[in-house]
Formats: sequence, C-alpha cells, structure tokens
Amino acid sequence: MYFRGGDWFLGGVERPSNDALNHMISDELNTVVVSVEYRLPPDVHFPVPFVDCLTAAKHFLSPEVLAKYSIDPERVAVAGASLGGNLAAAVAQEISTDDSISVKFSIQALIYPMLQALDFNTPSYWQNQDVPLLYRPFVVSFWLQYLGADTSLQPQLLVNNHSSPHNSAITRELRARYDWTVLLPFKHKKNHKPVMTKKGSPGLLKEVPALLDVRASPLLAGTEVLAKCPRTYVITCENDVLRDDGLMYARRLQDTGVTVTNVHYEEGFHGCFSFTVWPLEFDVGRRAVRGYINWLQNNL
Repeated sequence: MYFRGGDWFLGGVERPSNDALNHMISDELNTVVVSVEYRLPPDVHFPVPFVDCLTAAKHFLSPEVLAKYSIDPERVAVAGASLGGNLAAAVAQEISTDDSISVKFSIQALIYPMLQALDFNTPSYWQNQDVPLLYRPFVVSFWLQYLGADTSLQPQLLVNNHSSPHNSAITRELRARYDWTVLLPFKHKKNHKPVMTKKGSPGLLKEVPALLDVRASPLLAGTEVLAKCPRTYVITCENDVLRDDGLMYARRLQDTGVTVTNVHYEEGFHGCFSFTVWPLEFDVGRRAVRGYINWLQNNL
C-alpha cells in the first residue's frame, strides 16, 4: 500500500512520478501495488485523511481481498512519502496494535516523513528553513490547515509557544518522545539550542488539541506502540526541514527493538524522490528510488 505525498507540497508533481514508481515496483517485484487516493485539505481536515487511509488498509488486509489478488498475507508492506509517510506510520501503528486485525504489515517504508508538530525549531527546521521545496513557514501553515485550525496561529507555532515548558499538557515523558537533543546524532545537533519560550501560550493546545494526537503525529506514540511496529525503512535528506522527524523516529523505533534501516542522503532534498525523469531529473532522486526498490526486494 502506498500513500503519496500531499499535492499541497509539490503542486501535484508527485502524482505522475508516483504512478510510474508504483508501476515499476509492480513489474520488478511481481507485486500488487495499491495507491490510495485519500482526501486532502482544504476540502477536509484531520482526521479524515487518516481515516481514509486506515479504512483502505483494513479493507486491503482482509483475508478475502488478499486471497482475491493472490497476496501472501506474510508479505504486505505500507509506504508513503512526506504527508504520505505520516499516514503510513500512523496507519502502521494502528494496525499493529489492533488485535481484531489478523493480518499485519510485515514492513513499513517512510520517505522523508513529517511526524510531529510540537517543535518547529529542530536543527533541520533551522538549517533548511529557506531551502526549496519545503519552507519552514509553509510547513507550519500546512499543519494548521491539516488540523482545521486558524492559520493566524502560525507565528506562535513558529516560536514553539504551543509547546513551552510551562504547558502542563506536555508531560516530561511526552516531551522526551520528540526531544531532539537526545534523539539526534551529534553531527545533526551541532551547535543548535532548543527553542522554548519561558511563558508560551498554553491555551493553544486547547484550541488545537489535535497537535497532541498520535494519529496526526506518530512520533509521539508510546514505546509500547512502537515496539509492535513492523521492520522499517526510513529515507531522510540532509537538505530537508523534515530530516530530524525521520531521524528521531528511526531512533525511537530502534530503541524499542524494531529493526530499522535509515538511509540518509547528504545531497538529498525534500521531494527528490519525485524528480527522476527529465527535465526534472536528479541523480540523488534516482539513487533514492533504486535504494528503496532494492530494500523492498530484499525485505518484502
């Protein structure tokens, strides 16, 4: 199952490239590929996209559907890029912990996923805030629209007013789940310092409670949930505001015992997975796609 990135981010350029990619995977791996068309903002808001994808996953994983397409129930994967990576991670968590579902995903592949909305001042958000194709203010605006919140709140989220240390809704345990000062490798922390306002705006989380919903921010899931997740492949790109989301999620999964392969592209940028065909062709995009297909070949 593949959840494409939101057209919000790349203006729809992902759709034809993802179709080509999924055809390639189907041919090379002799695999059934389901590309899910979930609804997007501004037409709908969270949790609708998540529910769309979860509903599709439950249907696809049913014994009747698997049998209809001659699918081995021990070899079913879920994958996604960007917002699609968010949805793939959230759906994988839900499926993994739902005892009523007999067939589980055997692997998940997350391509530069966006996984949390409590810290928009991680090192990668600062380092890459002005790097195309995904600018830092744009991500914050997208989150607010995705969650059905007032976009005028953007300036407050940009300075982390919604997640200040004085906000009692964010416990020490919860904060540890996205604490980049602990979860990131030293080379990515560099000389960055956490941005935490002294007072903040505690009322923001009451106004936008979905900021704390793990279905929207899979990085916030507890260790008992992550421990049940399938073997994982995570692509991260150095020149991407979402880099640290992926790195932190890979670390948290590993800490719970999940086998994780994190492939990091130093020259990679957000969206490079979609730029593999002339005239929008980048070598790093071709290598990322080939590495992804090879990993699926060896692990699915």
